[in-house]
Amino acid sequence: MPVKEKGNENSIRKARRTYGLFVYLFFAGITLLTFLLCVSTGSVPVPAGETARMLLRAVLRQDQPQTAFTSIILSSRLPRVLCVALTGAALSVSGTAMQGLLKNPLADGSTLGVSSGASLGAAAAIAFDITLPSLPFAGTFVLAVVFAFLSLLITLAIAWKMDHSLSTNTIILVGVVYAMLVNSILSLVVTFASDKVKNITFWTMGSLAGAGYSGALVLSVSLAAGGIILFRFAGELNAFAIGEDNARNIGVDVRRVRWIILAAVSLMTGICVAVGGSIAFVGLAAPHIVRRITGPNHYRLLPAAAFGGAVFLMLCDLAARMILNPVQLPIGVVTSMVGSVLFIGIFYRGRKGQV
Repeated sequence: MPVKEKGNENSIRKARRTYGLFVYLFFAGITLLTFLLCVSTGSVPVPAGETARMLLRAVLRQDQPQTAFTSIILSSRLPRVLCVALTGAALSVSGTAMQGLLKNPLADGSTLGVSSGASLGAAAAIAFDITLPSLPFAGTFVLAVVFAFLSLLITLAIAWKMDHSLSTNTIILVGVVYAMLVNSILSLVVTFASDKVKNITFWTMGSLAGAGYSGALVLSVSLAAGGIILFRFAGELNAFAIGEDNARNIGVDVRRVRWIILAAVSLMTGICVAVGGSIAFVGLAAPHIVRRITGPNHYRLLPAAAFGGAVFLMLCDLAARMILNPVQLPIGVVTSMVGSVLFIGIFYRGRKGQV
């Protein structure tokens, strides 16, 4: 290769790395500012400077001077906003992976019926008072995760029975039908649990109002585990996004990679539903917004989607807290409203040839 061409190629690579670093710093900065805004804002507003000092002392494990805002920030808002940010990041990363894997812009973590299955498990725990000794809320969490994985296994088993190659179209079709079946069973559970209808309905609409530090810990572990797995297969997701035949032609073990990615997505989606209920549109809307900035390369898209999903859900949660203050809306209601409007705009621009 001529020296001049080699120099140009090195310059291009350096420019790409610089651009990628700038994008990550941009998303990280926006995420931190949004996090500070959401922790500071509420029915009792707290000065941003005071909030920042309080959070810094908490990170550095320094003693906190007891003020009127200490309990509000550290015991109520901070764990909630942490859980919201982690849930948004996990759902957005899951949606990004599913859209690349299935080559479908409408795919997300709920495409396989995983979200519906987790909702059914949690609703059953609430309706029939299923708990574990000394852990009154563990029954809801455990059943939600178990039903999420069972939903994945059932969906893939039916898809494999219909099509041994586990083609994308077959998986999507079976997932949609399975989700409809599970939703009908969920309605049946609600019918037989008339005294718990309010709790079940509010939970299925999505809410992180009662989330604590234990939920944040579980969400962070699942996001780290699932995110590392998905990023490990970012190159394979790039190949899938072009087409299954392309992935197979360049040596990707299509069936094995698909199983691993689906398992990682199901893990994150199931735990998100177990902690905060069914929250729609995050895995659909956030990746589309982020993709317009980073492009389709999953090596850049997956980390950026985590930041974008966190920001999106934090802002939706802030709106849920403030629109009818002091009444708090379920966060799923806000994400559905915002997400539907965003998608109308995205597809309208797409039909006009602007996307």
